[in-house]
Parts: sequence; C-alpha cells; structure tokens
Amino acid sequence: MKIAVIGGTGRVGSQVVDLLNERGHEAVPHSPSTGLDVLTGEGMAEALEGVDVVVNLTNSPTFDEASFAFFQKSMDNMIGAADAAGVGHALILSIVGVDLVPDLDYYRAKTLQEDLLKAGPVPYTIVRSTQFFEFMDATMSWTSDDAEVRLPATPMQPIAAAEIAAAVADAAEAAPLQGTRDVAGPEVFTLDEIGRITLAAHGDPRPVVVDDTAGLFAAVKGDVLVPKGEALIAKTTYREWLAR
Repeated sequence: MKIAVIGGTGRVGSQVVDLLNERGHEAVPHSPSTGLDVLTGEGMAEALEGVDVVVNLTNSPTFDEASFAFFQKSMDNMIGAADAAGVGHALILSIVGVDLVPDLDYYRAKTLQEDLLKAGPVPYTIVRSTQFFEFMDATMSWTSDDAEVRLPATPMQPIAAAEIAAAVADAAEAAPLQGTRDVAGPEVFTLDEIGRITLAAHGDPRPVVVDDTAGLFAAVKGDVLVPKGEALIAKTTYREWLAR
C-alpha cells in the first residue's frame, strides 16, 4: 500500500514510516520540511495523490485556545484532499479519555479533531494513546524548582513512543475501524509516583510533593486517562524504558 504519513518526520511519525517501509509498504513522510502546510493546504493534494491510507500525526504547536483553529483547518484540508483523491482510510492519533477533560482547551480541541474525522466522508480509524514515557521529564519541569517537584496524583497508564508507533502502523495496515482503539502501557501509576520513579532513576534527590493544583494534569478529574474496557496493552514498563 501507499501510505502518506503527515507529521512523518516527528517522534512517532518517523518510527511509523520506518516500520511501514520495513513491512513492504510505500510510506512517505510529509511535513513542512517536505513542502506540506496543513493550515493552508499547500501541498496536501500532491501528498495524497494515489494514496491508499493517510495517517495524520500532526499536533498543535500550542495547548491553548489556538489549538482549536489548528485542528479545524488541518482536518478540513486533509479530509477534503483525501476525499478528492479517493483515499480509502484516514487515521489519526488521539488521547485516551480526551473527551472527558472539558477543562483543558487542548483536550477539547483534540476531541474536535476526532469529531471532524468521524463526520467526514473518508473511512477512518482513531488510535487513542495514553501519555508518552518520553514526555514525563517535560511534564515534571512545568511545576518544579530547585527545591521540589509538585505534581497532582492523577492516575495514568503511560506508554513508550515506539509502542505507540507500532500500534499506529498496525492500524494503518488494517481495514478502517470506523471507531477507536485504545493503546496503553502495562502499568497504572499516579503522576506523583511516576515523578518519584523518574527522579530516583536520574539520581535527583528532590522530593515530590502532591499538589492537585499543579500543572496541566490538575484539570483531569479521577481516572479518565486510564483506558476502560478493551485496550491494546504494550509490554515495556516505565522502569525498563528508563533503564535503557
């Protein structure tokens, strides 16, 4: 199959491209560096010409209200071009529980992205992932100083980016789900527990203080970021990933 991977030069996208090409497909990465502008649509028709599957892994550059316009414009351009080109399958990467966090602009904007895909004419798959292992240091940095790290006790089931990429590649090869597939890591932690594990692995002596008002995930209520029901569970644990 010929597969266009929009956002195919990023952390997950580049791995998706490599996996699909190793499996014998023609996976082509598209990004601003290759001449694709998802907001204006420039290069979109050319990127989707003769394509069987389009995988959209682009992300808004901000987490605020501006993310709504990003997903609206980028999805309108992708869906319109995919429909015109006769693309048979469109896939996006989203977030487990994304529609259950109404207090976060970014999560509501990602929900809009899902809704636009569902309402469009192109058969689709939505892969929803839990939080990436790779983003834990950044998450902690938002609410840290030299003395301590403050984190809410938000339950999470994080996953390695490589295993997200594998799940996306698998879904791209398969028939459209016309629905959603959840993907998660093998263990559930609270965010403050993840913080302590991370600091210990780095030899960082700072304490982690539970602060349910701290950072982005303070807006998350309960365990909505942990998948419910059927989900694809990855194998790599957080401690194994840190050790590598």
